[in-house]
Amino acid sequence: MKWDEISVRTSHEAMDLVAGVLNGLGAAGVVIEDPALVNEYIHSGLWDYTDIPEQADTSVVTVQAYLPKDEGLAEKLAELRAELDAMASRGVSLTPGTVTEREIADEDWAENWKQYFHTVKAGTRLVIQPTWEDYAPAADEVVLRLDPGAAFGTGTHPTTAMCLSLLEGLVRPGMTVFDVGTGSGILAIAAKKLGAGAVTAVDYDGTALKVAEENIAQNGLTGAIVVGQSDLWQNVPGRADLVTANIIADIILRLFDGLDAHLAPGGCLLASGIIADRAAEVVAGASRHGFKVIERRDEKEWVALVLGREGEA
Repeated sequence: MKWDEISVRTSHEAMDLVAGVLNGLGAAGVVIEDPALVNEYIHSGLWDYTDIPEQADTSVVTVQAYLPKDEGLAEKLAELRAELDAMASRGVSLTPGTVTEREIADEDWAENWKQYFHTVKAGTRLVIQPTWEDYAPAADEVVLRLDPGAAFGTGTHPTTAMCLSLLEGLVRPGMTVFDVGTGSGILAIAAKKLGAGAVTAVDYDGTALKVAEENIAQNGLTGAIVVGQSDLWQNVPGRADLVTANIIADIILRLFDGLDAHLAPGGCLLASGIIADRAAEVVAGASRHGFKVIERRDEKEWVALVLGREGEA
């Protein structure tokens, strides 16, 4: 089989959203080339020698995916561009947002990329297990079975890993949870497995919802998590004790407009996907809407925040 390498040059904030779209189009794995991460490795002191040059421009990330070069490729590329346009219309910065493609030599991409993904612990108890690996959990561990080839949000990226770790301390038995911008469904699945009661997972993107439903089924939770399409709060009724939003800063700032009406007394928002340079902007936006920072986590250039109402303990 012949394959096309699709490359999208974009921003740090948008790279996971772009990866999610490419995975949703049936990509046989996604590779993210992050020059900031290259520089971090160069200066880590872990190598005695490397001939990799330091990257001068760290603002642009390249997201690459491999799609079969068949009669459906043109339609998938058109869908990719339409999804990128839709992101831009919702205020997501894709700069520069260019898409290129090239034919590559035959390789079994559908299997070879799996060597890079293994079972990982994402907190004290939560464990992410790829569907093709066996794992015997300890008595107190909570296992989430996911296929990293099927969706963005597998626990390996700092934004998701921080959310999973924080969820272990936030989820209480029987609480109501809204996962806004659910992506792969990983946070909704984790919340339910940690003991949450009613869990609702929503996303604007229909492809993401299909993937979330597949992952929910893989974890034996079909019917236990309500999945629906929504532009932020549009189709989310009622109030939750905990709202999770692993999105990007621009969308989180929009989320604040309806947060008070959808958060139960004493509830909190777990917000992630925030690049460090914009954390202060998000904190200021929260404050304008009457919310304060309860806890902050930083990993690499990413920030996760737990936010609660001013005046509540």
